[in-house]
Amino acid sequence: MELRIFVEPQQGASYRQQLAVAQTAEMLGFDGFFRSDHYLRMGAGSPLPGPTDSWVTLGAIARETSTIRLGTLVASATFRLPGPLAVAVAQIDDMSNGRIELGLGAGWFGDEHTAYGIPFPVLGERFDRLEEQLEIITGLWNTPDDSQYTFEGRHYGLVGSPAIPKPVQPGGPPIIIGGFGPTRTPALAAKYANEFNMPFPAVDSFIEQRDRVRAACESIGRDPDTMIMSVAQIVCCGSTEGDVIRRAATIGRATGELRQNGAAGSPAEVLDKLATFAEAGASRVYLQLMDLDDLDHLHVIAEEVAKLLP
Repeated sequence: MELRIFVEPQQGASYRQQLAVAQTAEMLGFDGFFRSDHYLRMGAGSPLPGPTDSWVTLGAIARETSTIRLGTLVASATFRLPGPLAVAVAQIDDMSNGRIELGLGAGWFGDEHTAYGIPFPVLGERFDRLEEQLEIITGLWNTPDDSQYTFEGRHYGLVGSPAIPKPVQPGGPPIIIGGFGPTRTPALAAKYANEFNMPFPAVDSFIEQRDRVRAACESIGRDPDTMIMSVAQIVCCGSTEGDVIRRAATIGRATGELRQNGAAGSPAEVLDKLATFAEAGASRVYLQLMDLDDLDHLHVIAEEVAKLLP
């Protein structure tokens, strides 16, 4: 099982804090550093120093790391036009020597759109826009060098695009799609995604959605085994119970609730939770690290959990 570190910078994190986490995660052998894509803090507490842009941040981190994979979990299709987004991600793929991945979703947090003047269509239209964006981005990346790309949809139109720059990774960076939607989400993943992710699910919910995604793959003739299945889990691990209690208090959560809804407790407890998802078909877990200043937390996970994974 692969372990990736996942952070939520909109809760209050500078670029330097994110860089420190990414570099520590790389040094400790984690597979990836991924971040959310939001412009507004959720819940009480200070939002300072304020939001950081996902792609500006990842481009900078790409130049200050060398092996760890980088990406969004997930970028909002409402924030950016698909053509410029394809250019930005392709450029960061080059800057990182082929280590970038694109997690893309329909967007859901209305308040941040209001706060920063971003249109927020109804859910059905957001999914329509997401589908067109996926078609455009993958189309631009896969257009032959001597050809142009044209697309005419309901929401976006491109005419005679040179479809450059091209990503370093053949076919383009891996695309991640996820969520709990029972119909359109699995269908979009089957058509466009390399990976399907479920954020903070119960195991039973993961299994139900896993089966929907596999069925969606089969319905279009895709081998469902080519889809990477992953989950995100908040992590709160400690070598002692005192460490677990301290880390939970720092992020304002109760240890019992974290044990039920995340990968929390002793290293053995965290391993048990990871093993449960592995048995259900997840080959990758994104560990949501809420306290970005607690780099010792990464050491505990790397040395007492990751080394014991098969």
